[in-house]
Amino acid sequence: MALCVCRRSTRCLLSALRHSLAAAPGQLKKDDPYSLLRFSHQFFMIQNPRRSIFQSGAACIQSGSEDGVKVAHPESNLPAISQNQHQTIVMSTVEMDPLPEALEDVPPFSPFDVITEDDDATIVPQPPIPPASTTLRDYVDSSETLQKLVMLGVDLSKLEKRPNVGTFLLKLDFEKDINKILFFLKDLGVEDHQLGPFLTKNPFILSEDLDNLHKRVAYLSSKKFSRHAIARIVSRAPYLLNFSVERLDNRLGFLQKQLGLSGEKTRELVTRLPKMVTGSLEPIKENLKVFEIEFGFKKNEIQHIALVVPKMLIGNKKKLTETFDYVHNTMGIPHHIITHFPQVFNSSLLKIKERHEFLMFLGRAIYNPAQPNYVSLEKLVSLPDQVFCEEIAKTSIQDFEQFQKNL
Repeated sequence: MALCVCRRSTRCLLSALRHSLAAAPGQLKKDDPYSLLRFSHQFFMIQNPRRSIFQSGAACIQSGSEDGVKVAHPESNLPAISQNQHQTIVMSTVEMDPLPEALEDVPPFSPFDVITEDDDATIVPQPPIPPASTTLRDYVDSSETLQKLVMLGVDLSKLEKRPNVGTFLLKLDFEKDINKILFFLKDLGVEDHQLGPFLTKNPFILSEDLDNLHKRVAYLSSKKFSRHAIARIVSRAPYLLNFSVERLDNRLGFLQKQLGLSGEKTRELVTRLPKMVTGSLEPIKENLKVFEIEFGFKKNEIQHIALVVPKMLIGNKKKLTETFDYVHNTMGIPHHIITHFPQVFNSSLLKIKERHEFLMFLGRAIYNPAQPNYVSLEKLVSLPDQVFCEEIAKTSIQDFEQFQKNL
């Protein structure tokens, strides 16, 4: 931008500037900081012609006269200017780089900066951390521990519903308190994708002493549980490592004694359903009595059923009773056949009823192995509907679906 300056007086400069502003009023936009900056720069040069108009870079030109003699500023390399010359001098002001449209972010305030009223108006205070809350969501932004737990796959929405868990987690340091437990679990064979669900189910393992955890794993190894079996047990029963060595020994001894199993069979049972060790022992005691006293199974039959279908030891007593009553008393299937296929206790009672009644309708409900067209209990409950209709009922699935609607 260039500004014309008359040598006669600064009034000419001011008049010229006013004329240019009047001719182009759009150049000075309202509330435009860039336009205002340009205007103030021009006005400053008019008011201070000696300091601004002839100032450029490292050199400054100042012209004057001493009795009509040309005088040059000692620091200037430009020729002197005669007083008698009535010429207009056109000098370029310092060119300013255009301001970028998008300004960079303002650096954060330092504690030692003096904050003006304008700065104070731009500061948005962060909401304070609540002293008490029913949700961990209010603390995630300010807690590195909670942020890393979320990245790990921990479900904080479940943990915050449990008493005192939220307060416990907020007091932990991830690097100091949590990392060592994570490395311990990974060494046991717990997969990365299982760590989040593990801590969601059992966050209290983070309060356990690392030496005690190693002792409990060493105890399982002394009972000849393989490394793979220990990893499976720990992953499926997260609370098992919270049990002391004495408590673990009592639980394993109870299962072995109640079922009359060998050490190998006990390890097999615990590996298949480790929740039996960490859960309540009352359902196990009750279901064993039900199978022996109410159902009439022999002890060796109960052992076989427990090893094939471990869930029956902790299953719902009412469901077990209804299934046995229908299969044994209504369908007429004896104990030894039920023992041969105990998965019937895991099957839907509705499915068993629908298929049995359909076979009764067709005259094919034959469950005696000595008779022709014998239908095994396994095929009755395990085959898909399409295969069941074609191979067992010898009819179409449309007929079976129509029969189900009429039930």
